[in-house]
Amino acid sequence: MGIGFQEILVIALIILLLFGGKKIPELMKGLGKGVKSFKDGMREIDEPAAEEKDKASSDAGEEK
Repeated sequence: MGIGFQEILVIALIILLLFGGKKIPELMKGLGKGVKSFKDGMREIDEPAAEEKDKASSDAGEEK
């Protein structure tokens, strides 16, 4: 019992009626910017963690 093609088509038509043809590209552009910003933020979190891990493993190698 998933969403079929007809249901998706009805939802798309309702969205088109509510927002209009000019507003939808603006909404999608904003959504794309938000996703890109989120990915950049996640990358910034991962990079320092990887650097700390590399530094800790190199420090442990020097102590041996």
